Amino acid sequence: MRDARQTLLGARPHRRTSRLPIPTVGIGERDEVARFGRSSGRSLDPDRKVGTREMIASPPFGGKDRIRLIDLLWMFCFFWRRSTVVYRWNLHPPAETDAIRSLSEEVNVPPPIATVLLNRGIDSFEKAKAYFRPSHDLLHDPFLMDGMDRAVSRILHARERGESVLLFGDYDVDGTNGSAMVSLFLKSLGLNVLIHIPDRIQEGYGLSKSGIDRGKNFGASLLIAVDCGITAIDQVEYANRLGLDVIICDHHRPMEALPSAHAILDPLKPGCPYPFKGLCGCAVAYKLVQAICARVPDAPSPDEHLDFVALSTCADIVPLVDENRTLVKLGLDRINTNPRPGIKALINSSGLRAGKITAGQVVFVIAPRINAVGRLGDATRAVNLLTCAVDTEAAALAKILEEENRNRRKIDEETFLKAQQLVESCLDLEADSAIVLHDEQWHPGVVGIVASRLVEKYYRPTIMLTTVDGVVKGSARSVDGFDIYEALKRCEDKLIQFGGHKYAAGLAVASDRVDEFRQAFNAVVREFLPEDLRTPEIKIDAPLELREITPRFVRILNQFAPFGPKNPRPVFVSRNVEVAGSPRIVGKGHLRFKVRDGAFTIDAIGFNLGHLLDRVEPGRKDLDIVYSVEENEWTRPSDPAGDAVPRETVPQLKVKDLK
Repeated sequence: MRDARQTLLGARPHRRTSRLPIPTVGIGERDEVARFGRSSGRSLDPDRKVGTREMIASPPFGGKDRIRLIDLLWMFCFFWRRSTVVYRWNLHPPAETDAIRSLSEEVNVPPPIATVLLNRGIDSFEKAKAYFRPSHDLLHDPFLMDGMDRAVSRILHARERGESVLLFGDYDVDGTNGSAMVSLFLKSLGLNVLIHIPDRIQEGYGLSKSGIDRGKNFGASLLIAVDCGITAIDQVEYANRLGLDVIICDHHRPMEALPSAHAILDPLKPGCPYPFKGLCGCAVAYKLVQAICARVPDAPSPDEHLDFVALSTCADIVPLVDENRTLVKLGLDRINTNPRPGIKALINSSGLRAGKITAGQVVFVIAPRINAVGRLGDATRAVNLLTCAVDTEAAALAKILEEENRNRRKIDEETFLKAQQLVESCLDLEADSAIVLHDEQWHPGVVGIVASRLVEKYYRPTIMLTTVDGVVKGSARSVDGFDIYEALKRCEDKLIQFGGHKYAAGLAVASDRVDEFRQAFNAVVREFLPEDLRTPEIKIDAPLELREITPRFVRILNQFAPFGPKNPRPVFVSRNVEVAGSPRIVGKGHLRFKVRDGAFTIDAIGFNLGHLLDRVEPGRKDLDIVYSVEENEWTRPSDPAGDAVPRETVPQLKVKDLK
């Protein structure tokens, strides 16, 4: 048993290691802001979320003058607004001392790590083994999903008869990856496949009649929807009238009535016994691939497609627990050992280090590039890259995604600046419980991103609206703990349509009812958003003495990855530590300093915490800090002799707050 425990954790060598007209989620956008939103004043912590009046305004400046003013306004707004933010430090109730000691000995980990494991419901060696060593054995039987038998039988029937298939996907990472995956798989079975990704502005979110018509003209008799379709009652009925059977692979919340599809695969469908409800749309489609492979002996291994599932699961910000954690771990392993040409090209074009891709890098770097082409144009370009089999072609396609992402960021920054100006000048932040902004000229491809950034900055449920073909459409984002889907449902009599998830949704409202909706939504938020959720919270796993941060401690912490919702990087609090050296501001308002505990000294970085410089006076010995332990990889200056200089990895504290 001792050997098994050491193999599990302790002795491994250190490796460096509703039918919506706009997108309902595509939430890879909100975390990407942290990396690229230099003028946002937001935290780099992807776990923080941050919430209404209609107003229309035009930028008062243009050209180079406006660029200079953007920087000046950002510096002013950043330091003024961030200095007013107060966080709640919420230390997880401590587990029983005996339980901590027992798990620490059984799993062979330090007590603080045993505490974190217990906080996450991991209270035995077997559970710890499953957590730290996820494997295929932990994946659920796909036939537990209601409708799977019918879906598999229909696809195999299409294969036998040589039918053509219309594959209908969403334009975000989840939909494009899912479409690419299913397309490659069905083609490997000999099926003729047409992919249709709707135009965000012309067709809107989900199934469209024009897309169905295109499939009919292609000769398709089977339509498979990926990451959409669960609320497409009219569109599915239209497809049925044209002679197309429909299989839906979705993960969004269904309405009371379900479409008349041949088969519906959605873990959230009422009565579906599938044991895990947190899959993304691509993962639901992957379960279909798994099920077909179980029935077709000569089918390629479903493992070949785990890279698509990992990208989609990370980008869609679904909980990284249970089956999702296994899918992402296995998928990232594949990306880091044998990336397909399209993904390899994305890694290279974005400047990432191949072989070291993490879930955070998928969210911050890769996902925004895939999303960008759908935000500003034809998302089929992302599918073409993901399905490309030639390295040189993939590199050329990746350049297109890179350029579109740069264009998207420019539009994003301009929209965010304007939105900030409206909030600061027109809203009463003391009285308004939510933020709702409307501008007819805002690009529909960035309103979701900007809504997330406003939530991050002002910590209120936020809705950004624009006008498309005379209808006001937009995206909603929420704060931690507040269900914005349910809030919209309480205002649905003011809306044309809506749909989405707990923290992100899409909606459409008549242009003459925007103010009426704003008032109704604000009233709902005011009534149902508890006072304690109006202040951002930092959840702390356990207290920690700095001297406990040993190399082995860091190695074990790294094995908590992949990090994401419901499985964040562990957060610790250390009290009465000493400030060492000379703290300073680096970059755009980041705080760098050192802290000491006896003879132990470690570097610390607080992103966007430059306004707290006065709290880290040199020599101060009563500093309380909340942080995660991460590794900073850097390359030493070149050897004068020209010899190769290896990268070095050193631990550092990523500070979230300090007192």
